[in-house]
Amino acid sequence: MASIRRTLSPAYHHRSYQNGAGFSSPSHKFLPNGNSKHSSSRHLPLLFTAVNLVYRKGWRRSLCWCLFFFLIGFVFGITLFGNMDTDIRAKDFAFPELKPPHVDLRLDDQIVTSVSLGIHTRLQEPKEVDDLIGPPLKQLIVVTPTYNRGFQAYFLNRLGQVLRLVKPPLVWIVVEEKVASFETAEILRRTGVMYRHVVCTRSPSEPKDRGVHQRNAALEHIERHKVDGIVFFADDDNVYTVELFESLRTIRRFGTWPVAMLAPSKNKAILEGPVCNGSQVIGWHTNEKSKRLRRFHVDMSGFAFNSSILWDPKRWGRPYSNPIRQLDTVKEGFQETTFIEQVVEDESQMEGIIPGCSRIMNWHLHLDTSNLIYPKGWLLEKNLEITLAIK
Repeated sequence: MASIRRTLSPAYHHRSYQNGAGFSSPSHKFLPNGNSKHSSSRHLPLLFTAVNLVYRKGWRRSLCWCLFFFLIGFVFGITLFGNMDTDIRAKDFAFPELKPPHVDLRLDDQIVTSVSLGIHTRLQEPKEVDDLIGPPLKQLIVVTPTYNRGFQAYFLNRLGQVLRLVKPPLVWIVVEEKVASFETAEILRRTGVMYRHVVCTRSPSEPKDRGVHQRNAALEHIERHKVDGIVFFADDDNVYTVELFESLRTIRRFGTWPVAMLAPSKNKAILEGPVCNGSQVIGWHTNEKSKRLRRFHVDMSGFAFNSSILWDPKRWGRPYSNPIRQLDTVKEGFQETTFIEQVVEDESQMEGIIPGCSRIMNWHLHLDTSNLIYPKGWLLEKNLEITLAIK
């Protein structure tokens, strides 16, 4: 029996569906009309042909339809609904500029001068702050001659503690003879006062002239270095108040005040110094007949003067420019008046410290310590009995 083998045709065979309609072409279901106004519909038959070639591949049929629908949607989106706006500017994607809120700080108008732990804050004008500070204080130049004796450490420590209470600026010029001792330097360092340790190399012929040469060494140091301030000769064995040192800063050229002195006989007190009408010097206190020959009755610690008189004589109209020094050729007790005569001409160039010169601010005791032996330390007995408290 002859068998006839039917060759499978690549042509598409129509199939019948439940609604009796045959599948003719996919394009009739998705295109609105064959005569579309858009130019993209001309290329659709080529897409259909390509899809039909792979449509018969079984499992690839679903993938082909998905790709077909995607292409249809992409073409319709471009051609039917206008051109795509490609003008994308960077400003469309720029982040908004973030700025901190404006704070009005007027630091030029007001400054904070004091803060008291969150309780309140006081604001003042810079001008008011300058008024509180005030003008700078004059520098005090305190000259102290010293030498090795029994109460030297006691005298220097006592004077150093007083100077420590005085407001700066202050410089303490301590003058020793021959050599600067380690003990004196250690005392000066521990006081906390700014000091200069000067050595007088000139040996005095008599012990009474020791202080004269030491003060001259300090005057030479001030003149050579042009130290500006108020010079005051403060011997280490005198007693001073802090008020005295603060009053020295009011001196313009030369100032003086009364000093309470213990007589050499130790049986009475003597007041030596100026008699004032306000700040004007009109006379002098004196009780000793031998000192009535002096022009100015002042103790060595009873006056102070401007240091520029030493190194700037033209400023004060001095008729001569010789160095101002104390003289060791005069009798004891006349060093003060001969020195003052080189600084001022008369009482009209003096200023009385503390109006009326009615207050005593330093004392001269005239303590004789030449016969005392310098102590090496405290001597304790070895057989001290120790008593323990029994509870």
